[in-house]
Amino acid sequence: MTLAQSERSALADLFLELGPDAPTLDEGWTTADLAAHLLVRERRPDGALGTLLPPLSGWTDKVMAGYTAQPWAHLVELYRSGPPAWNPMGWGKIDQLANSAEMFIHHEDARRGAPGWEPRVLGQAETAELRGILSSFVVKQMVRKAPIGVRADTGGGPVVTLKSGEPSVTMTGAPGEILLWLSGRDACRVELTGADADVAALRRLNRSM
Repeated sequence: MTLAQSERSALADLFLELGPDAPTLDEGWTTADLAAHLLVRERRPDGALGTLLPPLSGWTDKVMAGYTAQPWAHLVELYRSGPPAWNPMGWGKIDQLANSAEMFIHHEDARRGAPGWEPRVLGQAETAELRGILSSFVVKQMVRKAPIGVRADTGGGPVVTLKSGEPSVTMTGAPGEILLWLSGRDACRVELTGADADVAALRRLNRSM
């Protein structure tokens, strides 16, 4: 089972446990909003356009509202079943490339929405896949505008250079924790080391997938 598949299944189980009204790390979103976002992403590409084109955000909100109005158990099982057959996002390797980081991050959004969370202990396969994601072109693009070099030290292999340059800042933590920080989440266990001004510059970066 790939990381995308295992995280999808675990998030679906967590959705049922938490219910539709639980807080998440996505500001202003409940678990119902998060589930609707994931369904729009996979099943309504027309509705997802509003995330890229602000003038269409009202349409995105309307499509999401159509999902949140459905019974919670049905909504969760629809998400659990994955993308429809016509969507390449659900096909084999494409599923792994498109969904591994997305499912992991949003699983943690739901896990860490309330105080008292702790990082999960992940297996070797999951950790290795997350470490591979950190080395990907997509993640390196996330820090391309950083005014300094950025490195990631996951403690389990070579330090990954996300952006070359000196001076640099080193991010230390488990691969999943670093991925969460890079995607804009502060509810994670990551240490930034470097000159104070350089660390501050990295913190000011617009962190987003």
